[in-house]
Amino acid sequence: MSSVFTIAEIGQAHDGSLGMAHAYIDAVARTGVRAIKFQTHIADAESSSFEPFRVKFSRQDKTRIDYWRRMEFTEEQWVGLKEHCDEVGLEFISSPFSNAAVELLERIGVKRYKVGSGEVNNFLLLEKISRTNKPVIISSGMSSFAELDKTTDFLRSRKSDFSILQCTTSYPTRPEQYGLNVIRELKERYGVPVGFSDHSAHIETCLAAFVLGAEILEFHVVFNKEMFGPDTKSSLTMAETSQLQQALDKLAVALDSPINKTDNSAFAELKSIFEKSLSVNKSLPAGHVISFEDLEAKKPKGYGIAASKYEEVIGKRLRHSLDQWDFLNVEDLE
Repeated sequence: MSSVFTIAEIGQAHDGSLGMAHAYIDAVARTGVRAIKFQTHIADAESSSFEPFRVKFSRQDKTRIDYWRRMEFTEEQWVGLKEHCDEVGLEFISSPFSNAAVELLERIGVKRYKVGSGEVNNFLLLEKISRTNKPVIISSGMSSFAELDKTTDFLRSRKSDFSILQCTTSYPTRPEQYGLNVIRELKERYGVPVGFSDHSAHIETCLAAFVLGAEILEFHVVFNKEMFGPDTKSSLTMAETSQLQQALDKLAVALDSPINKTDNSAFAELKSIFEKSLSVNKSLPAGHVISFEDLEAKKPKGYGIAASKYEEVIGKRLRHSLDQWDFLNVEDLE
């Protein structure tokens, strides 16, 4: 299994349906990813009637807070979702968007927290999370380095165990917006585990991020990209998620298996088959002076002078005649 920590983000893809949330758990478990992430919304604690829609996608929710209310689950329902994740071997993660949500998730028993891009400057929430003494993953999507400096200083002052994800808050993210260069910049600047939070809806984005050093990969998943919801066009399907995880596992083996190009002894037998010996491409009489135009290279190696040494035979005179396609050896030359 790949060493990268993969997180399948459900977000609001369940559209407030508990049954759909459980269905996502079973489907994600079959893909091989390590964790599944929800979002814990307690509407009145996190928002107000003044909040506008990021994307006006819903005909059934008059206001954004109406939508958040529809996304809520009861504490008992959250307990059931966490237990289901435990049963199928997925780590349950849920992003809190209020201090009240942190309290709920603490009662459920989460192992770590994920803080969304819009909450990186919410030091009240970060204080609440830091007091749990649990690891926290923060997305950097809407933050400048100056803002991240303040956030990381805050977390370090609380002795928090944290990691940072490069993220671009654009749905779906276009290739010129990926910011793959930031992965290394974050690692060098902060010296903590760094990952990538993806909204591109393409598996190659996460594969590139992994090769460039991402230790955590988060990506939205959905049953079908035509489903209702704000993030469906920015998500991977379950088939794509399985394909991504399998590719990551293979790349992890590749990256952990460096090749020593100073030693090619393992290819000795193949080299004898594929490499070639010099021959003549026409019948030549004794005394003929060999030119470049007289030469060909034929398999296998070892039946004539090595093709790599062709320059050494040009200008040499033949001791005896050779037929077309005869191999050319040292003893044939004066």
